[in-house]
Amino acid sequence: MVCGGFSCSRNCLCALNLLYTLVSLLLIGIAAWGIGFGLISSFRVVGVAIAVGIFLFLIALVGLIGAVKHHQVLLFFYMIILLVVFIIQFSVSCACLTLNKDQQSQLLEVGWNNTNSAKQDIERNLNCCGFRNDNKDGTCSATCIQTSHCSPCAPILEEYSGMVLRFVGGIGLFFSFTEILGVWLTYRYRNQKDPRANPSAFL
Repeated sequence: MVCGGFSCSRNCLCALNLLYTLVSLLLIGIAAWGIGFGLISSFRVVGVAIAVGIFLFLIALVGLIGAVKHHQVLLFFYMIILLVVFIIQFSVSCACLTLNKDQQSQLLEVGWNNTNSAKQDIERNLNCCGFRNDNKDGTCSATCIQTSHCSPCAPILEEYSGMVLRFVGGIGLFFSFTEILGVWLTYRYRNQKDPRANPSAFL
């Protein structure tokens, strides 16, 4: 049977949703591993990662059930949700890839000033204190504070921010194209006739 047939469309859609399921479980597992080993103490960051993982898992579950049962309503809602996620993810990915150095620096400073636990994680893992200036108020979590010779964190973060943003933007673009592929597969699959079904019952 050619790949444009009913079975091939269903199998491709199932494979795509299995990939989303694995990614969602990996995301949840990494977040749990990070907080379990003390690498991340910010429950907000972990909560966002787990929430995104659960959301992706539920979308994949809806897609799998809709594909296996050829359920028109589930496939419709799956297609709409996937299209919305594609638009948001594509926009964010493009923004990550187009930020210049000044915008990256401003974004880092805003993030630094609006979180406390993640700030302590960064100071501890990168062995630095403060963002632009050495933190002298005694709240620094880095080991270098014992020697009173700490570097600010901004230069270290800015050194890797471009690479991280390009990596995140590239991964986001890759998955956004798989999402638009999922929308196209779902649209085609919804309009294909199940050869096992009763012809008179097909709508």
